[in-house]
Amino acid sequence: MKYVSLVWAGLFRKPVRSFLTIASIVIAFLLFGLLQSVTVSFTSGIIISGADRLVVAPKYSIIDDIPVNYANRIAQVPGVIHVTHLSWFGGTYKDPQNFFPRWPVDAETFFDVFTDLTLPEDQQRQFQTQRTAAIIGPEIAENFGIKVGDKIPLMANIWPNKDNAVWEFEVVGIYDGEDSLPKNQMFMNYDFFDEYRAFGQGGVGQFMIRIEDPNQASEIAGRIDDMFANSSDETKTQTEKAYNQMFANQTGNIALIMTGILSAVFFTILLLTGNTMSQAIRERIPELAILKTLGFSNQSVLVLVLVESVMIALLGSILGLAVAGFIIPGLPASTPFLGGTTLPEVVVMQGIAVAVLLGIAVGLPPAIRAMKLSIVDALGEHA
Repeated sequence: MKYVSLVWAGLFRKPVRSFLTIASIVIAFLLFGLLQSVTVSFTSGIIISGADRLVVAPKYSIIDDIPVNYANRIAQVPGVIHVTHLSWFGGTYKDPQNFFPRWPVDAETFFDVFTDLTLPEDQQRQFQTQRTAAIIGPEIAENFGIKVGDKIPLMANIWPNKDNAVWEFEVVGIYDGEDSLPKNQMFMNYDFFDEYRAFGQGGVGQFMIRIEDPNQASEIAGRIDDMFANSSDETKTQTEKAYNQMFANQTGNIALIMTGILSAVFFTILLLTGNTMSQAIRERIPELAILKTLGFSNQSVLVLVLVESVMIALLGSILGLAVAGFIIPGLPASTPFLGGTTLPEVVVMQGIAVAVLLGIAVGLPPAIRAMKLSIVDALGEHA
């Protein structure tokens, strides 16, 4: 700590250069925060993540339907505890920018499978008995000012109803759950949806099943798929994590794309910051020689230069991640499918770790040069 003032003075010896260097790092980590958060949003659970859940989906295309009566046969498979189903509704709430996932579900069995979702008993009972009922997450309630008892009109873009009119659902509850649970989902009663839609009766998008032993997931998935093999509606059963990853990859390998962009950005920053640090050390050779004359050891000089480099990287990274955290909540306004995207704690920790590594990488070569600096040669060179 006694050398902090010395490091700080060296850091802002050339204020304009230091400002421009930090600004470039801020931009790099702003991009890091945004792109990594989008990657996490795409590759994390599409609905809710559970280790004891499997997804039974159409084998060939996620837009196909599966007969709802498959549920009875799936329930008979050894190791299966509960079965429910859900379908993608789509639709628009007032404006296309108001994006949040909407799912018709089997209200009777939904809570048996999604045990990490909580709802007061009276609201759960109403959801199961009222045909036009819907429940929403707290983010929807907060963002759109919706409360229990309000009606949500939805304009169809996939599932028109028999009257070719606006769908209308009444909010009977606001669910809650674990911190990792997405809070921006809407679930409506499947029975009403299936009866009132113009076509596709008797089909569902996917089955969600709870199993007794996650270690038997592969075996249970194989039994289910074998049961429907060679039928007109074959299935592909996999863990929820694997299914969500496959779903995200429909738009491309998001993680690979983001990694490629970030690699190019940080390679450029590495060269820029490395050149800046090298130039700063060259200009300060007499000062470093004087420090050694005053009794600073070679190791102390190395640490001073290295800490200065790491401080620049950390300062830029913290500011960049802070700006990313400020921007991310506004992304859904311009890009609706990014609704619910946040700046995860893991991304912040990754950013800080990358900043430390960046600081060490760009600071180590000039720090070693400063450590090996000869007092006589340094003072003689700049006499």
